[in-house]
Amino acid sequence: MPSPGDLQALSEPVRRELIARHEAREVALQAGREATRAAANAIRATHRGEADRADELLEVARTELQRAEAACAPHPEVRYAGFIADAAKELAEAVLTRDAVAGRPLPGPEEVGVDGVAWLHGLAETVGELRRASLDLVRAEEIDRAETLLALMQEILGALATIDVPDGLTRGLRRATDAARAITERTRGDLTTAVGQRRLREALDAHRAAVEREAAPDGP
Repeated sequence: MPSPGDLQALSEPVRRELIARHEAREVALQAGREATRAAANAIRATHRGEADRADELLEVARTELQRAEAACAPHPEVRYAGFIADAAKELAEAVLTRDAVAGRPLPGPEEVGVDGVAWLHGLAETVGELRRASLDLVRAEEIDRAETLLALMQEILGALATIDVPDGLTRGLRRATDAARAITERTRGDLTTAVGQRRLREALDAHRAAVEREAAPDGP
């Protein structure tokens, strides 16, 4: 029979490892929350046209995500629990939204600083932000720019549709792609209505101008 002292000595390394995992998890959770919060605020700044503020917040998000990843590096059980992947997805979404709204080429995973699957999820989430931006442009009567964003949404959807692997490898990307498809189709319908209304307004304005010219005293 092993003595209590023997069992204590055997369990001590396990206890230390579990404490280290717990401490890493606490650091990563807090840093991941900060990264997610900064990324969300960067998206809001982008929609408000505050480009410099968005850039500042994105740097905060990157720093916090790196802190979370560093804390979990010795503990893969914690690193791949899911919350770091969620923070990485939020960062990717914020970076992609910023560049898309600004009309810049979209960066890849390495440039964003996240893994490929997080980047794909961020790309899918960007579609929703582009819908918001396009509708803002419609309200500002900038239909052409709104149509440019719709075209980008369609390109994103086309890229996502090529990822044909089991969901277990992509953390459920198929569901995100289906949601992006539905958002894109709704946006297409909204812009089609807006374009039709613009054309009708232009036709009515042209008709009114023609009538006014005919009614003018020096008209034909």
